[in-house]
Amino acid sequence: MRRVTADEAVRVIRSGDTVLVGGSGGGHAVPEALMAALGRRYLAEGEPRGITALHPVGLGDGISLGAGHFAPEGLLKRIVCGTFVNSPKISDLAIADKVEGYTLPQGALSLLMREMAAGRPGLITETGLHTFVDPRHGGGRQSRRATEDLVELVAFAGREYLLYKPFHVDVCFLRGTTADEDGNVTMEQEAVFLEMLSQAQATRRCGGVVIVQVKRMAKRGTLPPKTVKIPGILVDLVVVDPDQAQTYETPYSPAYAGELRVPLADIAPLAFDARKVIARRAALELFPGAICNLGSGILTGIANVAAEEDVLDDICLTNEQGLIGGAPASGNEAGASRNYAAMIDQPYQFDFYDGGGLDLAFLSFAEIDADGNVNVSRFGGRIVGPGGFINISQNAKCVVFGGAFTAGKSEIAWPHGATRIARDGPRRKLVGKVEQITYSGRYGRERAQRVLYVTERAVFRLAEHGIELIEIAPGVDLDRDVLARMDFAPKVAASLKTMDARLFRPEAIGLKADLAARPGRPVPPRLRMFEDLSEAAQ
Repeated sequence: MRRVTADEAVRVIRSGDTVLVGGSGGGHAVPEALMAALGRRYLAEGEPRGITALHPVGLGDGISLGAGHFAPEGLLKRIVCGTFVNSPKISDLAIADKVEGYTLPQGALSLLMREMAAGRPGLITETGLHTFVDPRHGGGRQSRRATEDLVELVAFAGREYLLYKPFHVDVCFLRGTTADEDGNVTMEQEAVFLEMLSQAQATRRCGGVVIVQVKRMAKRGTLPPKTVKIPGILVDLVVVDPDQAQTYETPYSPAYAGELRVPLADIAPLAFDARKVIARRAALELFPGAICNLGSGILTGIANVAAEEDVLDDICLTNEQGLIGGAPASGNEAGASRNYAAMIDQPYQFDFYDGGGLDLAFLSFAEIDADGNVNVSRFGGRIVGPGGFINISQNAKCVVFGGAFTAGKSEIAWPHGATRIARDGPRRKLVGKVEQITYSGRYGRERAQRVLYVTERAVFRLAEHGIELIEIAPGVDLDRDVLARMDFAPKVAASLKTMDARLFRPEAIGLKADLAARPGRPVPPRLRMFEDLSEAAQ
C-alpha cells in the first residue's frame, strides 16, 4: 500500500477507463476528495476522457458534489448507477444525449459487485422484469446513445429472469474512516457499510487499482481486526482527507455512527401538513413486529411519526443501505439511521429484500396509471432512476406507495379536521399512462401482492382490473377534488370509506394503542409450542 494525495491518486486513471465508486446518496461514505480531484484534473488537462462511471447508489448533494464532478462534457462516455437524483447535472447530460446514461436497480448493481468479485457471468434475478429495466421495455437506458444491452432476458428452468452483465473495472474509489500502514481500512465513523469489500474484490479480480479515501492513519497492527472492512491485501493507494465529513450535511453524528441512541424527543415531529397526513395514513398499516423498508421520499416521514407515537420499538424499520431497526433518516440524509439495532453490508440487505423478507414497503410515487403501474424513474423532464425501488417493491408482501395527489405548489388545510383545498397542484400524477414503468401493476397482481396508493385526499388499492378508490378524506368532494383531477376513471368501491379522522388533526393519533390491539407477525408453526407453554404458565 502506498499513501498519496488525491491529485496524485487520480493520475492512474486513463481515457476510456471504467471507474467504480462506492458510497451512497448525500455523502454517506462517498469518496468526495477523489471524485473532486478527478474533476479538477479533467478541467486542467482535458484528461482522462470518455470514462465509464459505475456506482450502485446515486452520489451527490443535489447540486454539484459527488457525481456532479464528472459532469464537465467529455469526461464521461457512460454512467451506470441506481439514480441520478443526487446529481442533476448528470441527468442534464443524459437528457441532452451527451452521455450514455443507464439507471439500473440499486439492489441489482449492489449484488452484481459480488458476482463480479467471484468471476461469475453476471447476476441472474427476477428483479426488474416488466419494468423499464426489462430489455423489452428499454433495458434501463436513459439516453438515445445508450445502445449497448447491459441487461439480457434469459430463461432458466422454465422461468424468465434478467441477466445483469458484469463490468471490467480499471480503478475503484472507496472510503473508510481509518487506514493502517498496511492498508487495512475500518469504517467506525461511517453511516453505512454498503458493498465496499465486494467492490474492492471485484476491482482486484479485474487487475484494477483500489484507492481508498480515509480520515486518518493508524500504526500497523493497532486496528482491531474485527473492525476491518477492507483488508489491506485489496488496497493499493490510500488518500487521507482529515476534513472528511460523515455526510454532505453532517460533519459527524455519533447516532449515525451507532455510538449512541438519541432520545425520541430529538427526532423532530413532522409539521402538520400533507406529508404528515400521508405518512400517518401509511403508518396505519403497521402491526407489531412488522419488518418494513422506508425508501427515499415522502414516506421516510413514517420514522418521524413512529418516534412521535412511541412505536419505534414495536416495529422494525430498515433501509436498503443496510440499517436495521431505529429511525431511518430522511431528505438529503436518507440512507443513514438513528437508534438502529444492526448495520450490515448492503448486498446482504438486498438478499433479504429479494427473498421476500419485508412485510411492508413504504415507497413514493411520481405517477400512477389505471393499471396500477407506478413511475418514479423519469417524469416531468427529469431523469431520476429507480434506486432501490424495484427490488423493494417487487418482493415485499405489502407495498404502500405514498405521494401528494397532484404535483406542484398547492394550498391544503384541515380546519376542524375537514379538507379545504384553496389551491391545487397544477400537474396531474394519476395519468392515463406512466412515462416509465418502475413498478408493474400486472406483475404485482400475478405475485398476489397487497398494494395501496396513499395520498392526502384519497386511498386506492390494486384490484383485479386496475386500481380501485377505497377511501376519501373528510370534506373532500369526490367528483371535484378526486375524479376530475385524474386522467382516468377508477373503479369506486361500493363501500367507499372516509379516511380516519385522526389523520387530519395536529395532535398525535394514538398509534401505539392501535398496534397493541392488532395481531403481530405470524409465528412459525414450529415455534407455537413456546407460545403454548407461555400461556400454560400464565
